[in-house]
Amino acid sequence: MFDRLRKSLSGFLSSARPDEAAHEAKRTHNLFEAAATYVSACAEDDQDRIDEATTWVSPEALSFGVSELACRAVIALARERDQSPQTVARSLLGLPAA
Repeated sequence: MFDRLRKSLSGFLSSARPDEAAHEAKRTHNLFEAAATYVSACAEDDQDRIDEATTWVSPEALSFGVSELACRAVIALARERDQSPQTVARSLLGLPAA
């Protein structure tokens, strides 16, 4: 049972090695990989990567991943700045302090 679980998770947990480059196109991507690629591509205005990331998972899964990434980013910045997550989020969006 554990071997089957380990094998099913190996694609999600292992990083791509050079000898796996040929299989990269066939590899399935998880929602967090899709979200990270999508958000970074948006930040870099890379439409090709945006389009690619949107094919990796369902729109709902991508939305969840982007939301989770946003939460983690705001928390990390709040800790770094010694501010509340609300203050950081509002600042990032150019909103006045609440």
